[in-house]
Amino acid sequence: MSVALNPIRVLVANRPRLMRDIVLATISDQPDIEIVGEVNDEQEMAKAVEDTHPDFVIVALRGGDKLPDVCYSILERHPQMRIIAIASDRASTLFCWTSLNIHSDRIETSEEGVLRALRGKPEMPRA
Repeated sequence: MSVALNPIRVLVANRPRLMRDIVLATISDQPDIEIVGEVNDEQEMAKAVEDTHPDFVIVALRGGDKLPDVCYSILERHPQMRIIAIASDRASTLFCWTSLNIHSDRIETSEEGVLRALRGKPEMPRA
């Protein structure tokens, strides 16, 4: 198996543990994706981003499609960063990025939806 020259670097910061395990199982065997870290507490996320320099952080959404507050400060400090936020009930997934402002958009709530967002193609499936 060949590895991409510049793999997509991902920090996984989902709670609960089962959700983190599902995310890791989904992306860990992708040859173009490198898991650079794993955090189980939002308090550790900012430091882990500083230490690992990921391209993406995958987090759990809070109720009502709310990003954890630390995501906003991470995006302000690292505007090139991308965040994928997944609801634990798998009913909602957001792809977040910044330009002059923080943006988010719905992506397909599936393994393929997350993988497309990681690879830069986060479109919703057509009906």
